[in-house]
Amino acid sequence: MSESPRLLTPGSPLVETIEAYRTCEFATLTKSGAPVAWPTSGIVNADGSILLTTSLGYPQKAFNVRRDGRVALLFSDPTASGLDQPEQILVRGVATCPDEVHTEPTGDLRVLWERLMARQPSSQAYLDWPMTLLTDFYYMRLLITVTPSEVVQRPLPTPSRPSASTLLGAPVLAAFESAVLTAVDDTGAPVLLRTTVTAEDGGYRVAVPDGVPVAAGPAGLLVHRHDDELSKLYNASVRGALVSDGSGWLLKPERLVEPGARHKGGALDQLRIIRETRASTKKYLERRQWARPAIPWGQYRAIRKQVRQG
Repeated sequence: MSESPRLLTPGSPLVETIEAYRTCEFATLTKSGAPVAWPTSGIVNADGSILLTTSLGYPQKAFNVRRDGRVALLFSDPTASGLDQPEQILVRGVATCPDEVHTEPTGDLRVLWERLMARQPSSQAYLDWPMTLLTDFYYMRLLITVTPSEVVQRPLPTPSRPSASTLLGAPVLAAFESAVLTAVDDTGAPVLLRTTVTAEDGGYRVAVPDGVPVAAGPAGLLVHRHDDELSKLYNASVRGALVSDGSGWLLKPERLVEPGARHKGGALDQLRIIRETRASTKKYLERRQWARPAIPWGQYRAIRKQVRQG
């Protein structure tokens, strides 16, 4: 794929569609070359690159990018987008993520914070005491910049839930009308596709249209949801191996990963998540012998005030 940072032009219909999506699926490669994807949010910069961030509580995306910059983004969940005829938009390219912690909401990062606070009003509560005693890690951000090399638009699939099954992850997948296939192409670069799956003996039958460059190997099925205000979040991934047989593509599940609230979880999930993310933040800083950075709360509250005033 040839590099072309101007595949996305701010103000164009394509970029306006991309930015109408509240979230996108973001795929990176693990140390073993397996593709993993989770939902995130970002903005298109003036130069046509895409800015994403991750907090120190969830640094794995940054580690993966620094090891192998090949990434993929898929804009495919139109919830709250207001789009009349949404399509799924795949962006593949190369990402960079310097080992620098950003706490000042300035420049493009300020634009991203403004959008997040406007679209996810519940996040504004993190700026109130005593939440600030627990959530400072949320404002310690690593910046991931993606330079697109390929942009492909495809129709969204016709909704279809998997039938009842005893397969690993079946109760989770059954709650969704589509899933995002996270796979690789022949070069090992990540590929994403929102599609439908059917439970069969031995695995999940995955519908893959002609022209989608998936290859056999490690893969996963990502599901996630949010409401119109980016609340009530949930995501999970059924990971395994994608194989080709006479009937198409079959995902053989090996494990279910739920990094946040559990399927049919309870109120203790939020306490567990805060405990785990604070521990990850502490580990990240201590390994580099960095002091815990102070958060300029006043600057963030000023952004909140601006957002509330419209």
